[in-house]
Amino acid sequence: MTVMDAGTRPIARKGIRRAVRLGWAAGAVFWGAFAALEAVNHGVVAGLFAVAFFIAPDLTFLVAARDAHATRPGRLPARAVPYYNAAHRALVPVVLMVVCVVTPDSWAPLFAGLCGWTAHISLDRALGYGLRTKEGLQRD
Repeated sequence: MTVMDAGTRPIARKGIRRAVRLGWAAGAVFWGAFAALEAVNHGVVAGLFAVAFFIAPDLTFLVAARDAHATRPGRLPARAVPYYNAAHRALVPVVLMVVCVVTPDSWAPLFAGLCGWTAHISLDRALGYGLRTKEGLQRD
């Protein structure tokens, strides 16, 4: 027998979701601080890359800007979903960071940008914004 809360979800599952979101929040703080450290260590260009890459994933909304008026609140237009999901997968910037680390002639501003990108994804997940279904709804 499981104890149920008002939303009919097991309380244990709700606790797990909170813990996962807390982990993502810790990741957002870590990657944001790492991007800031890279900017301090490598100059203005690295800082600009970190900020630009932090903002860039949400620019995928512009793909379907003309469809926004016909879309219900909370739903992303279907045309923008593949771009949004591709820009919000944590594996992409992490793999690129590994490539930067193992490449002998890696460019520090690019690494700072990838840290900013990862911070953005982590912050979105911590706030409850995940990947979207093909219809544009938030996935559980």
